[in-house]
Amino acid sequence: MIKVALLTTDSREHFKDYANPNPYFGTAPEALIEGFKLLPDKVEIHIVSCLQKAPVSSPAKLAENIYYHALRVPNIGWMKTGYQGCVRAVRRKLREIRPDIVHGQGTERDCAISAALSGFPSVVTVHGVMRAIRALSGSRRADYYCAASILESFALRRTGGVITISPYVDALVAPLTPLTWFIPNAIQLFFLESSCAERSPNTVPHLVNVGVISPRKRQLELLEHLSRLRETVHFNFTFIGKPTYGSTYNERFFRLLHSVNSRHEGFVHRDFLSEEEFIKLYDTSDAMVHFSSEESFGLTFAEALARNLPLFASDVGAIRQISDGIAECRTFAPDDFTGLIDSLRVWIDANTWTVVRETLPNRLIAARYHPRVVADKHLKVYQEVVDRTL
Repeated sequence: MIKVALLTTDSREHFKDYANPNPYFGTAPEALIEGFKLLPDKVEIHIVSCLQKAPVSSPAKLAENIYYHALRVPNIGWMKTGYQGCVRAVRRKLREIRPDIVHGQGTERDCAISAALSGFPSVVTVHGVMRAIRALSGSRRADYYCAASILESFALRRTGGVITISPYVDALVAPLTPLTWFIPNAIQLFFLESSCAERSPNTVPHLVNVGVISPRKRQLELLEHLSRLRETVHFNFTFIGKPTYGSTYNERFFRLLHSVNSRHEGFVHRDFLSEEEFIKLYDTSDAMVHFSSEESFGLTFAEALARNLPLFASDVGAIRQISDGIAECRTFAPDDFTGLIDSLRVWIDANTWTVVRETLPNRLIAARYHPRVVADKHLKVYQEVVDRTL
């Protein structure tokens, strides 16, 4: 059995939800943890998370083989000091745990740098490449993404290797690290283990877009094109995603949303959905439309396809790997909004959206992204890195 320290952000810190008695994590780490829970005879996991407010109420164990450790790190020990407080707190805890390997989840915050400087064999998973996001923002200031990209490069050069979630990410980080392994993120079990609802046909097609409202996900541009399509074609559309309050892009998106609804109605935005609400949304919708400018965390695609939801998407990042062999996916060049809208028009006019879908989750998606499958792949990486350090 291998002992792993998994460094990941407790979402209670991200959302300042300190009163919550239970830790919870981002969708990708959460799904991976679900996979590890299914392998109690192979792996012992110690989740380590830094929080600015502690003590927080937390269970010592989340499952038979999953332990949890919350570490308090004062504000001065975070980004403003290159996460040195987090690094030191993690090192102290790891000296108690004595893991075989340390896995840092993401370069967005403290996890990667703490893993790289842990003093133990380590790997890092890169979800979003900080320097790519900074380049996309066009900022030349010494801002958050500037600091995060510097720390990312530092960490990736000092870890044993990087787990990448797509070939796109792999190509960006490969020059900075000795080894890379392509392992896609897992899908949470509730998308794969509950039957898809038998659908009552909608009277008009219902389309959905999921993702943080941002220039990278291009909801504003998508809404501009959809509003023109809505002049001649009847459909409803739901945007799901947290806005970045104070952002000019967000302000423009919501102004246009209000303007479009004043003319047509049928366009909805919601910040957040529960697991049950997501399942219901996917099972009662007719298609997902996602048109990012570049790689944008392909779990959304895989979750929708798992529920047999047709997908219209820009051909960027991991979409080819995720949709391989699945006929219900249509892709377009990243700037081909005309092709996207024309395809939607034909699809709606031909009543293709009324076709009855399978009630069992998609088998291909389950075979590729089940948490146990993805967890097993991680164990092989861990063992390879440990063997290299012996």
